Amino acid sequence: MTGDDTRELHLGPLGRVEGEGSLHLVLRDGELTGARLAIYEPPRFFEAFLRGRGHTEPPDLTSRICGICPVAYQLSACRALEDACGVRVEGQVAALRRLLYCGEWIESQALHVHLLHAPDFHGCDSAITLARTHREDVARGLRIKQAGNAIVELLGGRAIHPVNVRLGGFHRVPTQAELRPLAELLRRVRDDAVESVRWVSGFDFPDAVCDADLFALAEPDRYAIESGTPTVLRTDGDRRTVRTFPLAEFGTHVVEHQVLYSTALHARLDGRRHLTGSLARFAVSGHLLPAELLDLAMAGGLGDPRTGAVSRNPHRSIVIRAIEVLYAVDEALRIIDEYRAPARPHLPVPARAATGHGATEAPRGLLYHRYTLAADGTVSDAVLVPPTAQNQGAIESDVMRVVRARLAVGPPAEDAELAALSERAIRNHDPCISCSAHFLRLSVER
Repeated sequence: MTGDDTRELHLGPLGRVEGEGSLHLVLRDGELTGARLAIYEPPRFFEAFLRGRGHTEPPDLTSRICGICPVAYQLSACRALEDACGVRVEGQVAALRRLLYCGEWIESQALHVHLLHAPDFHGCDSAITLARTHREDVARGLRIKQAGNAIVELLGGRAIHPVNVRLGGFHRVPTQAELRPLAELLRRVRDDAVESVRWVSGFDFPDAVCDADLFALAEPDRYAIESGTPTVLRTDGDRRTVRTFPLAEFGTHVVEHQVLYSTALHARLDGRRHLTGSLARFAVSGHLLPAELLDLAMAGGLGDPRTGAVSRNPHRSIVIRAIEVLYAVDEALRIIDEYRAPARPHLPVPARAATGHGATEAPRGLLYHRYTLAADGTVSDAVLVPPTAQNQGAIESDVMRVVRARLAVGPPAEDAELAALSERAIRNHDPCISCSAHFLRLSVER
C-alpha cells in the first residue's frame, strides 16, 4: 500500500513468459489513463562488449542473449557479418540453416502454444494444472518440442546455445544417414502438429483487434523464416497496400528510443506503433502457405491471407503459432528429403571494412543485427533490435484496450481481475523480456 489512492498488487512468479518485468496501470475516476510495461532487468551491454571483438565472434556471443531462441541470434549475426564481408551462403549449406531454424521454430512455438499460452484459455494457472484435465494435449506439445530440440541438437551440436554454427556455414555438416532418424521423428509428430492446430482452433477467443502496423520479413516464393525483405502492412491496409524497404534502411524506418520506466528501448516504425511476430508474419506471408495449411488457418478463424482479409485478433495468435509449427515440420521434412551433403561445410568469410545488415524471423518476430567492421575484421559498432523491444508499444496498447473494455461494463473491477486480464493480453505476444516475465509486479494507481 503506497497511499489511499494508490494500490500496488504484487503477483507471484509468472512462469509462462520469460524474463523480468512489471506493469503499472493508472486509473483516474474509474478510467484508465495509462499503462506502462516496465522491463527492469539490468542492462546486459551486449552491443558494447561486441565492439572490439573479431568478426567471427558475434554469432557465438549473441546466441547467449536468449536460451529460447539462440539460433535466431546466431543466424541474424551471420547474415549481417556475411553481408558486410560480401559473402552469400547458398545451396545445401543455406538449406541446413533453414532446417536449423525450423528446429527452433518447432521447439519454441510448441512450448508457447502448449505450456505457456493454452492454460489461459482453460482457466489454468500453469501447464501442470492444465495437464490434469488435458493430459494428452500437453503431452502432444512435449513430443513436438522434443522433435524441434532434436533438430537443433544434431545441427547445432547441442539443444541450447548451439556451438556448430559459424560464419559461412557450419563447423561440421551432417550426413544423409544422420538426418534419416530426424525425418522419421518428424513424420511421427506431424499428426501431433495437425491435431494441435485443430485443438487450439476450438478455443473460445475474446473479440479483439490489434491496431498496430504489422511488420515482418517477406520472400517472393516461400514463408519467410531465416531471410527476407522488411515488409509493412498498415492497420488500414490490405495486401494491395503492402510496403517494403531494403534491409539496409532498417535503422531509418525503425527508430529506438528510451523510456524512463524501462531498461529496454522502445521502437516505432516510421513514427507509428508496430507489431512483429506470428500475427504479422501470417498477414504478410500467409498466402504462400500450402493449401492444406491455408484450409486449417481459415477453419481456425484466421481469414484468407490471399485476399488480405486476415484476423488481427492477438488472442488468435496461438492458432498461427500452431500452424507455423506444422509448416516448420513440413519444411524440415522437405529439406531432409532433398539434402545432399555439400562439398565443404562453410565458405571462407574474409574481413573487410564495411557495414552489414542481417535479419531473421525469430519465433517472437523480426530480429535485426547491424555490424560495422574495420579492415582487419574488428567490430567497431554493433546494433541489435530484438522483436520484444519493438512490440512493447503494441503490447501496452493491447493492455489498455482490454482493461478499458472491462472497466466499461459490469461491477467495479478488482485488482486481481485487472492483473489477470493484463497478463493474458501480454502473453498473447509471447514476449521474451530477457532478449517476459518470471515475475510481474502490477501496481494500480487510482
